[in-house]
Parts: sequence; structure tokens; C-alpha cells
Amino acid sequence: MTWLQVYDPLGNILFSALVAAIPLIILFYMLAVRRAKGHWAALFGTASAVILAIAVWGMPTGMAINATLNGALYGIFPIVWIVVTAIWIYNMTVESGEFEIIKNSLACVTEDRRLQAIFIAFAFGSFIEGTAGFGTPVAITAAMLVGLGFNPLYAAGLCLIANTAPVAFGAIGIPIVVAAQVTDLDMMHISQIVGRQLPFLSIIVPLWLSVTMCGFKRSMEVLPAIMVAGICFAGSQFLVSNFMGPYLPDIISAIVTIVGLYLFLRVWRPKNIWRFASEPAVTTSRASCAYSSGEVIRAWMPWVILAVMVFLWGLGPVKKALTAIWTVSFQWPGLHNLVLKTVPIVAKDTPYAAVYGFSFFSAAGTALLFTGILSVFLMPKYGFGKAVACFGRTLRQLRFPIVTIAMILGLAYIMNYSGMSATLGLAFTKTGALFPFFAPILGWLGVFLTGSDTSSNALFGSMQKTTAQQIGVDPALTVAANSSGGVTGKMISPQSISVATAASNMVGHEGDIFRFTLPHSIAMLLFISALTYLQAYALKWMLP
Repeated sequence: MTWLQVYDPLGNILFSALVAAIPLIILFYMLAVRRAKGHWAALFGTASAVILAIAVWGMPTGMAINATLNGALYGIFPIVWIVVTAIWIYNMTVESGEFEIIKNSLACVTEDRRLQAIFIAFAFGSFIEGTAGFGTPVAITAAMLVGLGFNPLYAAGLCLIANTAPVAFGAIGIPIVVAAQVTDLDMMHISQIVGRQLPFLSIIVPLWLSVTMCGFKRSMEVLPAIMVAGICFAGSQFLVSNFMGPYLPDIISAIVTIVGLYLFLRVWRPKNIWRFASEPAVTTSRASCAYSSGEVIRAWMPWVILAVMVFLWGLGPVKKALTAIWTVSFQWPGLHNLVLKTVPIVAKDTPYAAVYGFSFFSAAGTALLFTGILSVFLMPKYGFGKAVACFGRTLRQLRFPIVTIAMILGLAYIMNYSGMSATLGLAFTKTGALFPFFAPILGWLGVFLTGSDTSSNALFGSMQKTTAQQIGVDPALTVAANSSGGVTGKMISPQSISVATAASNMVGHEGDIFRFTLPHSIAMLLFISALTYLQAYALKWMLP
């Protein structure tokens, strides 16, 4: 028995969209106003979505429950698997004492918290986003900043903000690849447009991070380093996305930024060293190096191995070979192809597939697992017995984030399969000639719902294309804007916030982080929206 999706159950698309937004409003209220723990916010939001899907959208109860369970299982694997293994590696480096060496070595380059945040959260995080994506960079960089001594709230918030610039080209360009697949538009054309939008944001993200930490006046003290980081990243991102394609912008931009910033900091020092008010003042811009070169290299090797492993795991031939080793895939009973999408979301009634795949060896979390295993051999006086015990403690540490992430993915799936997400999207298409301004907002909403720019493009890409054709705008622009706007929603996605709280030991403070990142998310979104609107009309010459 099949069920046909209904997109306007109340006879007025705007009213239907308002009702469809109730689960999101509950999430906003629980996190931003009540500052509730993440798992409680996720529980109430998901429960309300299931009730509305059944009572208002008319989805059969069995299908609604199955859609939610399907999403929850996807949240556990592969998303939670990434978080657990990433935090496990970090915890082992702390327990073995190796992270103290990392802290000292980084201080030998600079003890300034502003520059450390740019180096770790922005540059190194962008490399991890480009190779692995799906929450990995936030999990790793937030844990590293906390280990360096950052205020946990700022460590989590800064890593979420920094994770905007690279997201559209994350995981070897998967968001752009998917956008092209679902719209039948030229992938290179979409890549070029995104590459003419995001660099405007990328170039100011390092400054944005510094201003968030210490204000504009103190940020001017490190402006030369900020400019080096911003120009290195934005310039590389523009060139690679426009002339090479969507696969390598993040990786190349991150490498150029890391090398450029490191070389610059070897010859330039800020006059004043900034640290958090709770920390002791520092009088010199570099600490004395207390460890030998061999000890420093050994301490950094787990992170070097991690970078290499996630890069290899992202390569197509490697992923294909690993997938062939052991993959379990099955059609979700009571859901697969039983839900039918219909016009105007698709051209004709189309079955909505529901296939869950468990591919252990090709998962990014497994790359991190192998990284941890290899790292044990490098840690002095730290054997596999301690590593296994540390893994158990990590699971206990992350028990609430695991529940939160599972429920948030359940929320995303029930809203997609019930048609509630499509209802929200259709409401935006009623804006007519103003649609280019709202196209990034649709992407922002998609990433908030799913935690993934890839999923947002899959969800709203076709709708963006169709609406643009109706109003006479280049469809590649609105599809690209869906991805560019989506990156600004990553920092407030409950899934991303759950990862950040787990990494920064702030479980239960999800509401605080949400309030921290929300103004930044909205400001960046409005910037992308205004730019997209101008590129649709007044600045059309900017498009390829």
C-alpha cells in the first residue's frame, strides 16, 4: 500500500508551512529560550514532527515511525561513529601526555589565542572538512581547542563558525556533485558560481573569528595574520573551484592557508598576546620549546595520520574498494518506495526510496578508528589495554550526544518523508522575483533540518531549479545559492551542535552554544542572500 505525499494539507501553503515549522520552532524555543539540554529539545521536536506528520499530513502511522527509526539509525552510523572515534583519539592523546607536547609546540609558533583559533579551527578544520566532512572537523578541532586551554563555549562556537567557509566543497566536493545530479545541471557551472560566492565569506571568516573572541579593536592587532589566512583561503578557493572543479577547493585552500600562515608566523609576531580573561597573561608571543623535534613530531603524528587517512578514505577508488569488503544494505521495511513524491516537487509521481547501508570499512569513522589503532604504537607507555578502556570511557562520555544526534536525524527523516520539508520549501517559491534572495534561506533551512549541505541540496535542489526557470533567472545560480546559503546553517544545526558539545565537554549546554552561534548564522545568511539577489539582476556579469 503506497501513500501519496500532500504538500498543502490545510489549503493555504503559507498556513501549512507555518504548521510544518512547529517542530523547528520548538527546537528554537527549547535551545535558544529555555536553554534546554539537547536530548530534551530533540525529543520534543521529533515527537511533534511525528504527531503532525500523522495528524495533519495524513502519513500512515507505521510509515511515520519507520521513517523516524531509519533516520535515527543513520544518525548512529555513520554520524555518531565519526564523533566517537574522533573524541577517542583526542582522549588518548590527553591521557598519554602527548597533547601537552602539542600545546607547547603550537605555543612555540604563537601563544595568541586569536591566531591559534584561526590556525586550528579555520585552516586545519577546513582540511578535515574537505576530506571527511559530516561533523568530523568540528569534533576534532573543538576538542583540540579545549585541550589548548580555550574556554569550552568559545572552543565549540568558534569551530562551528569556522566550519562555514569549507562546507559547500566538503567531503571531496560531494555537496556540489549531488546538486548537479539531482538537477541535471552542469557540475562545473555550479562549482564556478559557488566559487564566486563563498570566497567573499571565506576572506572575512578569520576576522570574524577574532572579532567574536576579542572585539574589533583587539583584532586589528593581528590584522596582518588575518589577511594572510583570509587571502590564502579565499584566493585558492576561487581559483580551484572555477578552474579545476568542486573536488579539491577545500583541501588545496586549507594546505595553502596552513603553510602560508605558518611561514608568516615564523617571521611576524603580534605586539600584544591575547588570552581569555580567566587565563594568566603572557608577555611573549612564543613560549620556550620544552621538547625535542622528535618528541614534537611524535606527538603530532596521530593528527598527521588522521589527515592522511581521511584523505585516502575520500578518494573514489579507495572508497569503492573498502565498500566491497563488507557492506550490508537493505530496503527499510514498511517504508521503501511506499511513499510517493508528487508534483510540483517532482515532474511525476516518484517512489521515495528508503535504503539503509552499513558500510563499515568505507565509513569516515573507521578511518579514524584505524588512526587511533596506529597511534597507540606511537604513544610511549600507552598500550592497547589503556586504549580499549579509553574507548569505553569515551562512549560513556558521549551517551547523551549519541541520543541527541539519533533523534535529530529522526526528525530530519520524518519531515522529509512526510512532505513537511517540501511544504516549507514551496512557501519560499511564492516570493516571485524576490526568490533569488530567499534561495539561500531555503538551503539554510535544509542544513538546519538535516545537518548536511549534501542533504539540503538533495532535498531542495530540484525545487530551486524549477522556481528559477519560472522567474527567468539562471537556475544554476539558485542551485548554487542553496549550497552557499546552506553553509551558514551548519553552525546552528542541532546535529552539529551535538557534535560540538560532545567534543568540548559541554553536554547539556546545547542551548548556550545555539544562542552563541545564531546571530552569526543569520548575519552570514543575509550576506549570501543579498549577494545572490544582486548576482541574479544587477551583478549578473559576475556569473560564469
